[in-house]
Amino acid sequence: MFITLGVTGALLMFYYEPIMTRSWDSVAFINNEVPFGFHIRNLHYHGSNAMVMLAILHMYYQYFSGRYKIRNEVLWVTGVILGTVTILEAFTGYDIIFSERAELAISIAASLTNSIPVAGPMIRELAFGAGFHDFVLRFYAQHVFILPVVMLGLMAVHFPRFLVFDVPMVMAVCGAMCLAGGVFPVDLGFKFEPTVPPGITVPEWYLTALYAFLRTQYDKFLTGVLWPGLFIAVLLLTPFLDRYKKFSWKDRPWITAFGITGIAQILVTTYWGFYIPPDTTIPLVERLVIDPINLYLVMILLVPLSFGFTLMMIHLAKDAERKAKLAKENAPKKVSGINLSVKWTNWMLVGLLAFQVFLNIAAYNAFLSGMNNVNLWITGVILITFAGFFHLYRYAMAQSKNIPKPPKFPTTKKIETSQESLPKTDVLPKTDVLPKTDVLPKTSGEKP
Repeated sequence: MFITLGVTGALLMFYYEPIMTRSWDSVAFINNEVPFGFHIRNLHYHGSNAMVMLAILHMYYQYFSGRYKIRNEVLWVTGVILGTVTILEAFTGYDIIFSERAELAISIAASLTNSIPVAGPMIRELAFGAGFHDFVLRFYAQHVFILPVVMLGLMAVHFPRFLVFDVPMVMAVCGAMCLAGGVFPVDLGFKFEPTVPPGITVPEWYLTALYAFLRTQYDKFLTGVLWPGLFIAVLLLTPFLDRYKKFSWKDRPWITAFGITGIAQILVTTYWGFYIPPDTTIPLVERLVIDPINLYLVMILLVPLSFGFTLMMIHLAKDAERKAKLAKENAPKKVSGINLSVKWTNWMLVGLLAFQVFLNIAAYNAFLSGMNNVNLWITGVILITFAGFFHLYRYAMAQSKNIPKPPKFPTTKKIETSQESLPKTDVLPKTDVLPKTDVLPKTSGEKP
């Protein structure tokens, strides 16, 4: 994912101009005029969203599976920091377009940074500069160089021996990004004009939870800096706070309940950050304000509800696991693997190859017709089909290696013997066969 974003980002750099008056126009030129610019920009945008989503899912997988307990505290800490830097990387990326939404995000981020006691103004000037011209240029430097270098350093620590390049997986992920770009093409947004009042807009989905807290109009440092900082600090301290000896989420009820509570609160606040009352008769400022009592009341109510739900699910999961274990002991079942014959494997490969040819023709026709989103969608299907083709071929080859070889039948060899090799004797060898006789042996109960 990181390599895909690096390649697409490098291609976008050929035409992007990091100037306040030209940034939006250069992106519009890439999107509408540059050959395959629409495709590259959609891949880059949806790839950044996918990287953030996969980082969040990976973090929660490690959290609920307890993998950080296997002496992996350093990996967990670097992973949390890497996830935070990933969000900052995506944030600076969509801000350098300098649309109305980007201007809103930059202004909010600058005001939050400035609200930090003592060091806030200095950090703001260092990160944002003194005006919109500095904003674009400094965010551009952070997006294309500073933050990627930091991410590479964290990756070197976080993935010391587990970076695996798997062709089907890479093709499937790139295909999913193309599908997302074809179904949901990235919107360019409105160009920011200082003399035109901005419309209603919200930040990206990974920042809308924070945006919901800011819309309560409480203190900026409390809602925009302290709460997110406290959340990140709790994540960093999780390996040291978890004193359970076991790894399964079913055996760590309180840690699991805390995780479920956090997910529920993030989902609710994310929805609240997106929601804006549709009544246009209400003034814009009032429509953007969220009642803090309602927001924090829901946040508090989610705690007992999430804990109760988690404990109930743990009880049901353990009960189901116990019943499954008893059923397995009483009536064991053998699960047979999928065995594909050579004939069926060949037919499936031929069918996938023919489907690939059809999709390539359809994608070419869509490109000639100017239907970029359809072309991008078909490209995604092509990549996913290729991933399936490659995986099926690899599975068939691995299966053919596991087929046991037929046993070798012993060959009959003519054994030559000579008379000298046989022992000479007049005594017959002892055998268990009775000698031939006309007299029956005596048995009990019979008279001779």
